[in-house]
Amino acid sequence: METFKKLKDFYWPYKRYFIWSIVFMFLITGITVVYPIILQVTIDEVVLGGKSEWIPYLAFGFIGIMIIKGLGTYVHQYTGDLFGITSVYKLRNALYEKLQYLPFRYYDNAKTGDLMSRLTSDVEGFRFFLSFGFSELLRLMILVLSTFAVMFYYSPALTVVTLITLPFLVVVVFKFERSVHPAFRAIRKSFGKLNTNVQENISGINTVKSLSREEHVIDKFNTSNGDYKDKYLFTSAIWAKYFPLMEYLGNLSVVFLLSFGGYLVIEGSLRPGELVAFYSLVGYIMWPIMNLGFVINLFSQSKASGERLLEILEAENEITDIDESIVTEKLKGDVLFQDVTLRYGEDDKDALYNISFHAHPGKVVGLIGSTGSGKTSLTQLMTRFYEPVRGEVLIDGLNVNKYSLQSIRSNIGFVLQESFLFSSSIKANISYGRPEATMDEIIDAAKRAQAHEFIMELPDGYDTMLGERGMGLSGGQKQRIAIARSICVDPSILILDDATSAVDMETEFKIQKALKEVMKGRTTFIIAHRISSLKHADEILVLENGKIAERGTHEDLLKNEGPYQRIYDIQYQDKEQIMKMQIG
Repeated sequence: METFKKLKDFYWPYKRYFIWSIVFMFLITGITVVYPIILQVTIDEVVLGGKSEWIPYLAFGFIGIMIIKGLGTYVHQYTGDLFGITSVYKLRNALYEKLQYLPFRYYDNAKTGDLMSRLTSDVEGFRFFLSFGFSELLRLMILVLSTFAVMFYYSPALTVVTLITLPFLVVVVFKFERSVHPAFRAIRKSFGKLNTNVQENISGINTVKSLSREEHVIDKFNTSNGDYKDKYLFTSAIWAKYFPLMEYLGNLSVVFLLSFGGYLVIEGSLRPGELVAFYSLVGYIMWPIMNLGFVINLFSQSKASGERLLEILEAENEITDIDESIVTEKLKGDVLFQDVTLRYGEDDKDALYNISFHAHPGKVVGLIGSTGSGKTSLTQLMTRFYEPVRGEVLIDGLNVNKYSLQSIRSNIGFVLQESFLFSSSIKANISYGRPEATMDEIIDAAKRAQAHEFIMELPDGYDTMLGERGMGLSGGQKQRIAIARSICVDPSILILDDATSAVDMETEFKIQKALKEVMKGRTTFIIAHRISSLKHADEILVLENGKIAERGTHEDLLKNEGPYQRIYDIQYQDKEQIMKMQIG
């Protein structure tokens, strides 16, 4: 029950619903045990005893009990569902909130499909046990105990003989639970992998089709689907192994009951109606205990789901606000790196090593280097997406961890290399980081990003609804809207992570021209592979293997004949050759 104890805060505040459900469950169970007693009285007193005048009373009494049971069942089920649904509403919100604040490091290893599976099927599995499983477990226990009391009242000797197989049945049930729980946990994990497979395939369908890899992804899905099938079949084999044994032990009790009970009736120490009632009561003990396997199944699934949910809730978030974090609306944008080293994992090599530089407010810093050299990693330290293992990152003279995360990130405009747009209007996408922005401010941001013209050509202009991930727009259009979104925030620090990589040369020229005005008064970091995008920077840092290989202005770096010079030669010599070929 450790899993349920850890999740107690989510369901215990709503215990009143659970208590009402249990109260009416007691009523229903009590009425259930009364049925065999009425049957016994009908046989012994009315049929064999000739008391026909009892028939109307028994009939109306039985109808009244049925009505009460029906009403009780309604309240029991409704309050039980209210308990489960309300609890997981709070749980699902907590999971989603935790996912929003977990650091990038968590998502480096997480799978989208698996996370979706946890927030849907695992939450639902946990809810079903809260709504039904808890109360059903109590119902079975109460039904068994109350039935045992009635049977013992009728005949202690027959009770002992009838229930002689009960200890063996209990042992089988608990062996079943120990086997089935790991199997259901394996099913949950396999289902998460299957979800991830589907999600990745749908997200990358363009790549799949463009490379004619349909057969490959089908085979990959078949493998995941086959693993899920095998896990389920293994669990079914456990069920098939234990349930016939449970049923055999239950039926063996009936054999003992009819044999010894029949003998007692012949001897006159047990009345026929009591034997019939006894037969009904045995079912109230044996079948609940056998049904305990079903409840244990629910418990196992719910426990496995709860464990997977706790993995999210208990995930460590090492990037949080300190107790007395500084809240500020506007930063100057003075950025200082002092001997900063970054490592993503304990066993990984350094992504950045002893990085030191100073970007004064309003200056433009260019970052260039091969893929994996650490350009993006460097800028992600400013926003505290990651924490350095050594050194300090300071903004306006203070370590970034002294500021609240909200203060830091609201002052940094980030245009990522891969632009992500939400399934909402263009207007909502541009004002996403600043919902209170006026329409004039949204239009101004779009104009500066060279996006206004093509937006106005769309059927609904700024009210045009975008498809998933910006479907319906070209790569360049999506990137310009992402730039407008960053401009709309009016940041003190602007980070352009290869922001013009998806646009043509003409559009890039327009954006660069517009960004010159946007950069005024802002500290700007330009990450680019093309020298043309950053050659006007006040300082250019050339990164190699996580280290600053050289630094300086465009003109200074060309004189050094170092890595920057080699990049320049590769890019511009190719252009000169192309121009000569075109002229020729």
